Amino acid sequence: MKLVFAGTPEVAVPALDALIASGRHEVAAVVTRPDATAGRGRRLVASPVAERAAAAGIEVLKPVRPRDEDFLDRLREIAPDCCPVVAYGALLPKVALDVPARGWVNLHFSLLPAWRGAAPVQHSVMAGDEVTGASTFLIEQGLDSGPVYGVVTEEIRAADTSGDLLGRLAVSGAGLLVATMDGIEDGRLTAREQPAEGITVAPKITVEDAAVDWNAPALRVDRLIRGCTPAPGAWTLIGGERLKLGPVVPVPDRTDLAPGELSVGKNAVHVGTGSHAVLLGEVQAQGKKRMAAADWSRGTHLPAGTVLGH
Repeated sequence: MKLVFAGTPEVAVPALDALIASGRHEVAAVVTRPDATAGRGRRLVASPVAERAAAAGIEVLKPVRPRDEDFLDRLREIAPDCCPVVAYGALLPKVALDVPARGWVNLHFSLLPAWRGAAPVQHSVMAGDEVTGASTFLIEQGLDSGPVYGVVTEEIRAADTSGDLLGRLAVSGAGLLVATMDGIEDGRLTAREQPAEGITVAPKITVEDAAVDWNAPALRVDRLIRGCTPAPGAWTLIGGERLKLGPVVPVPDRTDLAPGELSVGKNAVHVGTGSHAVLLGEVQAQGKKRMAAADWSRGTHLPAGTVLGH
């Protein structure tokens, strides 16, 4: 089939690579979000998908809005059979959805209908799911509600961050997306409506959502921090300033600390929660580099009885 691929961040690159490498389908163009400012110099930088497509000699389209007439005219000129999508980052209007004969097919990183929305992997980790996966589905006007072509599953490991899990799903999902394109072309794949039961929603995680509540049980603290790693990044307050937190390790046999109370040892820093303590991993104070919590505590000279969250 002739394809126009839509995607923006790094997590979409494995799928684009897999479609290019398949040899069966022609990736005629790529649609991605416009260049965005990045770095201290605030210079404009192309998306990872745009850079990969340009390196492969593929036409790159960067509409400000997918309903822009110039973009729609070019899309109609290309006349794709199907438009595979991975984390494009903008809502597609019906006028765009109607262009490809076989529709727009999204690779979504959850087992639909669970975790519809912008942050399925983060919510899956934060909820303590044991298994997640990826789904390919035909895009409709609703939020991730279209009929599903196929799925792959992935176990969530005890120490997985959302970044770890998303990295694995990006690879396994790329294979699923290629297989879905093959099946659509062959006519052997039929999209099936999603079940009406089991729908959960995964809205974008904000910086405010990533604040640690030390009154919560250690298990919930651990899941929140892993789910918010690497983005938007979990944090707490100390002396009124934000302290970014990397993944922690629950310590069930340490129950002598009040919620948020720090215990500084020679080579370890523990914090109390609503159940038992956790061992801090890496931390990053404002204006400082990321470092091991023990190194941070030695340089900060924390007074006895310091409590996080204030």
